[in-house]
Formats: sequence, C-alpha cells, structure tokens
Amino acid sequence: MNSTEPQDFIRERIAEDLQNGRFGGKVITRFPPEPNGYLHIGHAKAISADFGIARDFGGHCNLRFDDTNPTKEEQEYVDMIEHDIRWLGYDWGDNLFFASDYFEQLYQWAVQLIKDGKAYVDDLSADEIREYRGTLTEPGRESPYRNRSVEENLDLFARMRAGEFPDGSRVLRAKIDMASGNLNLRDPVMYRIRHATHHRTGDAWCIYPMYDWAHGQSDSIEGVTYSLCSMEYEDHRPLYDWFCDQLGIHHPQQIEFARLNLTNTVMSKRKLLQLVNEGIVAGWDDPRMPTLSGLRRRGYTPEAIRDFCDRVGLAKKQNLIELALLEHCLREDLNKRARRVMAVLRPLKVMIENYPAGQVEELDAVNNPEDDAQGTRKAPFTRELWIEQSDFMENPPKKFFRLSPGTEVRLRWAYIIKCVGVDKDAEGNVTQIRCTYDPATRGAQPTDRKVKGTLHWVSAQHALPAEIRLYDTLFLAPKPDEDENWKQKINPNSLEVVKHAYVEPSLAETQPLTHYQFERTGYFTVDPDSKPGALVFNRTVSLKDAWGKIEKQAE
Repeated sequence: MNSTEPQDFIRERIAEDLQNGRFGGKVITRFPPEPNGYLHIGHAKAISADFGIARDFGGHCNLRFDDTNPTKEEQEYVDMIEHDIRWLGYDWGDNLFFASDYFEQLYQWAVQLIKDGKAYVDDLSADEIREYRGTLTEPGRESPYRNRSVEENLDLFARMRAGEFPDGSRVLRAKIDMASGNLNLRDPVMYRIRHATHHRTGDAWCIYPMYDWAHGQSDSIEGVTYSLCSMEYEDHRPLYDWFCDQLGIHHPQQIEFARLNLTNTVMSKRKLLQLVNEGIVAGWDDPRMPTLSGLRRRGYTPEAIRDFCDRVGLAKKQNLIELALLEHCLREDLNKRARRVMAVLRPLKVMIENYPAGQVEELDAVNNPEDDAQGTRKAPFTRELWIEQSDFMENPPKKFFRLSPGTEVRLRWAYIIKCVGVDKDAEGNVTQIRCTYDPATRGAQPTDRKVKGTLHWVSAQHALPAEIRLYDTLFLAPKPDEDENWKQKINPNSLEVVKHAYVEPSLAETQPLTHYQFERTGYFTVDPDSKPGALVFNRTVSLKDAWGKIEKQAE
C-alpha cells in the first residue's frame, strides 16, 4: 500500500486477510457496470474504490460489463463507459471482460444445479411469483412446479434455450427456502426468456441470466478476490455465497459500502434516461447532468472528482453529501490550473474622453497568480471599453465600490478612471459612461489616491463576441430522488444563455474543454460546440465557495 495505515474499513479488512494469507496474497477487484446508460458521479466513487484499492495493494481491477439484458444495452454505452473510466485516470490493462463471455459456462452451471435438485423450471407468471414470494412478515409459498423431476426440468430448460417458449412463459429458479427471512433466498429467478438480439452475441441466446446469478459466478471465473458493491446488495450476499458454495467454485468475498448520495441530484439511471428521452436535458452529456460526460463538458476535471471521492471515503453508514463539497474540490483544482482572463457578460460601453483616439496599448496581464510558470499575456487597451452593467450605478447605495458619477475605480492591469458623465437613450436607459483616466496610474504603479474598486474590462475594438451558458443545479430540492414528483423539483432557471457577451482577444484560438477563470465572475470552460468566430463557454462553477462556509459553521 501507499500508506502504512489503512484508510477505511475495507482496506483494514483486506490488510488483515493478506496478513493471514487469504487468497494467496492476491487482491483482484472488478468494476461491473451494466451498459444501459452513461456513468454518473455515483459510479465515480465505486470506480475510485475498485481501482484504487487494487492499486494500493499491488493487485488489479477488472472491467466487466454486466451485459445480461439485451433490451436495454447498447454498444454506445460500452464505448462511453470505457472512455469515462480512462478519463478519470484508471485503466484495466488486458482485464476487459463481459458477462456474455460466460453465457455457456453459466448455462452449464445451471444444468449442474438442476441435476443436484437445487434448481427448477417454473411456469408461474412474474406477478404470480411476486405473490407467492410472501412479504417481510409472511413466509412465501412453494410454486406448484417446484417439485418437478430432474429429468423434466432438464428437458424444459434445454427447450427454453432452444427458443420453444415465448417471453415470460417460464423461468429457471434456484430451489432454496421459501420460508427464509431473507426474501432473496426465496427461490430466486436465475434465467428468464427474452427473444431479443444481444449487442455482442446476436441471436445466439434467447434466455438470459439474472444479475444475482451471473454476478458472483462471473467474479469466480475471473478469480476476483473482493467483490465491492453498495449497501443495497448486503441482503444479496447470502445468495452470492449460496451459489458459489453449491457449485463448489472459487468464492470471492463480497463487501458492501455506502453509495454516494449527493444533494440536488438524481442518481437513478432510469430517471436520468427519462430526462434524456423526454428532452428535459439536451442529452447524456448535458452539463446539468451528473453523468461523467456531463461533468466533463461542464468543466469538471478528473483530479477534482478523484479528490472528492477520496474526501467522501468509504463507510457503511448512508449519508447525504453536500454538492458544495464537490464544487469546493473543483475550485481548488481550477484555482491552480485555470488561466485568468477578462470577459464581460452584460456589456456597458465606457468612453475615456482624454485617452488618445486610435491609440492601442498592450498591457501585461498575469495569467495565474497561483502559478508563475503560466507567465503573462498582452491585453489591448483603447479609448472605448466594455465593462459589466452591474459595475455601474447612477444612484448607488452606501458601500458600492464600483463606478458611479464622480467616483474612481481601477481597471484591472490598466489605469484609474473617473466617471464624468452618462449618456442615455430616449427611455432613460444608460447607453454609455464617459470617463477620464490618469496616465500616471498604469498597471500596479503606486499612487496616493485610495481606490477601493477594481473592475474587469475588454477593449471594444478588440473584444471577441461569445455565447455564455450559465448553468445551475438541475434540481431545487436537496433530495429529489426521494420525491414521487421528482420532475416537479426541476429548477426552471438551471440554464441561462447569454448571447451577446465579450471576451478578450487572447481567446481567439482557444480549444474545447479548456478551463479559464473569468475574473470576478467564475470558472468557465470552452464548450465542444465552440469554434473560432463563434465562441461558446460553459459556467463550470462560481467563485463563491459555499463549502468553506459550511466548514466554518461546523467548527
């Protein structure tokens, strides 16, 4: 391990097993996504655990696709899952597998359980199986087909595979205990009939294994030592163990940990798919989505997400993590890497009356005060500038330290200017501010004049037009996943598109997914839609750090 002290209860368990010689000192984990949607931030925690623990103990992590439901799975999802895991900074090397690789072995093991009298073909419908299963307080009832002979079960199961029966007409069930206090042990379904084309096996199969049957046996085939999963599978562990024990095969250890729950976010792939299919969002990579592709497009970095997962850690107790913590991790990372630039989202013209007409000065601007290696750039300064509308008030309240008639402010990297007049249109709207400048105050030169306000700006002559997409949380409720009317909790203001913004000319050739800090405004990322002459930026996160306040309140 990288550290002498285990970081969590799972690492403590593995360290103890290694000391006792369990699994011959091997640590093999796996990440087993179903390719029925894009990965989201919750999966990032699982990926961090599966790959991180294997790395810490000198083992490896398999990537295995749980492709057992052909009606919901697509190659597109397989490709994007692989891309997202690599983007997060993890790699599976040669250890790429699919549950469909094991369909024949799983079938033969099912035949073995039938021969051992531990599995049978059931003709009950899905609704009848649910009815017969009982409740948490009442035992289940045995199916009238439970005591078929081994020979009849073998014949029916073979005919199920051959495609003789329609969907839903028969299933294969394990024969365990219909009176068990654990509902998962009440003769769980192992196979169902599904006449559907599989994205890898085509039409070779028309029966497909259920997750609980395929999962543990796939782990065993691959020699996995630790099957790490979320707490909802804790009640499934006795079934995982039962299958391995009945077959007499390699038996991995299943360990559960709390899944990630994040405020103002839904983690259900079913709900995320609904958002996409109903056009509530623009796609799986919409920057408001918690998918890794959506977070990437919004401007999140893999480093920030890994840091977030490390801070959340692994525990058994379920808790709700503040979105502010994820944003805090992002700010910390972007603060170090993002170049500072000036952008004006809602422009107001400034005319510097005593500045020479036609003159252009190239002022030195620091790219990142946190990183001297990023150097400086040139910012053109001219007689006409754009500033933010919110940086001027004709009748300001007290403690308004920006521009107003008769007041002075410093322009970032430039001069101190003073408002000497205001131009308005026929409706009384301010159209232009007239100012004077002091040529002795260029850049950071010392001055006796006390100026509290510093404004960002861009040259009206050189500024580049840009579209700015201001993203906010998609949900207003802190726990939308728990609300039956979850779609009613969608934030109607989760996206505002600013069409007529301006950015400084140094961004003319910027590339998609490049990060910037727009000074005094927030962190922004170049959207993939962006191109020279039609720049598009996504607001990644604001400059305000709510998590810092949460931490101080906790103290």
